[in-house]
Amino acid sequence: MKASKIAYKPVGFALGAVGGMAAGMAFKRAWRMIGHEDEAPDATTEDRTWHEVLLAAALQGAIFAVVKAAVDRGGAATVRRLTGTWPG
Repeated sequence: MKASKIAYKPVGFALGAVGGMAAGMAFKRAWRMIGHEDEAPDATTEDRTWHEVLLAAALQGAIFAVVKAAVDRGGAATVRRLTGTWPG
């Protein structure tokens, strides 16, 4: 394993945690706009429809995937700018 990849691991973990928090906030904001309520439905909430539950899950998954990709790519690009090598 390359040294740059090993050195990037702690940075990747920290960026992942920050990205997860940002994605959570983005999802809450998006759900408020789409669902016109503060809380998205859980899969086990009895009084919610399948449509609502699956829409919330799909939106949450999409937001988390996009934020993760953006954070990972941005972190790797920054490491390359600072060190001259790609960490992957």
